[in-house]
Parts: sequence; C-alpha cells; structure tokens
Amino acid sequence: MVTPEEALPGRETRPFAVSPTHVVLGTPIEGETPEGLETIYVAMGCFWGVERIFWKQPGVWTTAVGYMGGYTPNPTYEETVTGRTGHAETVKVVYDPERTSAELLLKAFWENHDPTTANRQGNDVGTTYRSAIYWTTPEQERAAVATRDAFQKELDDNGYGQITTEIRAAADAGTFWLAEDYHQGYLHKNPGGYCNHGPNGLTCPVGLLSKDGVAAQVDVLPPTGS
Repeated sequence: MVTPEEALPGRETRPFAVSPTHVVLGTPIEGETPEGLETIYVAMGCFWGVERIFWKQPGVWTTAVGYMGGYTPNPTYEETVTGRTGHAETVKVVYDPERTSAELLLKAFWENHDPTTANRQGNDVGTTYRSAIYWTTPEQERAAVATRDAFQKELDDNGYGQITTEIRAAADAGTFWLAEDYHQGYLHKNPGGYCNHGPNGLTCPVGLLSKDGVAAQVDVLPPTGS
C-alpha cells in the first residue's frame, strides 16, 4: 500500500465531467442524500460488476462508482489503477432502510466475490481491487462485523481461507471521488462488457434465512463471453 508521502498529488478540482443522473435508476449519483436514506460504500474488485449487483438490489435508491480509501484528491482512473493513489475501486450505495437493510446488502457483498484474496479479484491484481466496507452508521458497522464473522464460518466449513476485507468508517476512509462518466453504469451501457463477479457458491446466513428466507443470489451473473 502506498504511503501518504508517496501518493500521487492529484488536483483541486475534478478533471472530467460526469452526468448527474443514474443511467438505470434515474436518480442523482451525487449531492445530498435525501432524508431517511442511508449510504454505505463497498469495494470488491472491478467496480463495473459491483455496481450492477447493487443497483439490482431491492430498496437501493442510487449507486455510483468511484475511488475511496486512499490519499490522492480528485484522482483519475489511469492514476488509481497504478496503486499510487491508495484508493480502492468503490461503489456508493444509497438505500432506503425501510425497504432493505445493511445486513441484506452485505449478504450480496459477501456472496458475490472472494473476500479471502488480498488485493486481488480474479485477474485484477493490486490494492485498487481490495475488498472493503466503509460504513456510515453504527448499524452498518455492526452488520459488517456480524456478516463477516458468519461468512468466515462458512468459509472455514468449506475449506477456504481467512477474510481480508477492510472494515472501517467512511469518515476514516476519506472522500469518495466519483469515477469518470464512462464508468458510471458501465455494464448497462456495455451489456457484454468485462465482469468477473457472480455468486461464489456460499451463503451468508446471519439473521437472514431464519427470518425471511432469503437465499443465496443466483441471478447476478457475468455477461456471456466475459
């Protein structure tokens, strides 16, 4: 991981324009969060596939892709993928807690990537692709820890390794910097585009199956030929 002193300097303003409206949901992708909604940030490899997983979740109001957890202000994609900004490719998820919960959203998080491969998802290698949860409420923090511990038991029972996911407050992780416009809603704009996400075959069980019967995801699959 690059140090703050070694990180690229960045810039004071965003060096590109971004459409303010979500291409699928029709909602704003930045600005003030409407009253009653909550925001959580997740990183689990290439953010194209991650965003599609979450814009499909019931109760999600908007999503956006960007860079978080590093040091360089207003980074570009080309800078971030070098690892010299310290950021992870991250998805902002704004949701209605009356319609879903942090626990349900994190169920999708754990079930759709490999949280045991530090700084790697498939062929995407580097700190940019690390697994992370950046929470904004105490309830989200509790859900992150509880679901991590429950999913670790599933991994243990099936002979897999230790979770390496970074869990910390969004305030500590720093600013979420929006990515370039072509990254926003990428797999909607490019349905056959690259995606290495999908069900990993395990179920995250914390408080879910016994309460509402939610099963493991089976409907968020990579595009054919990706």
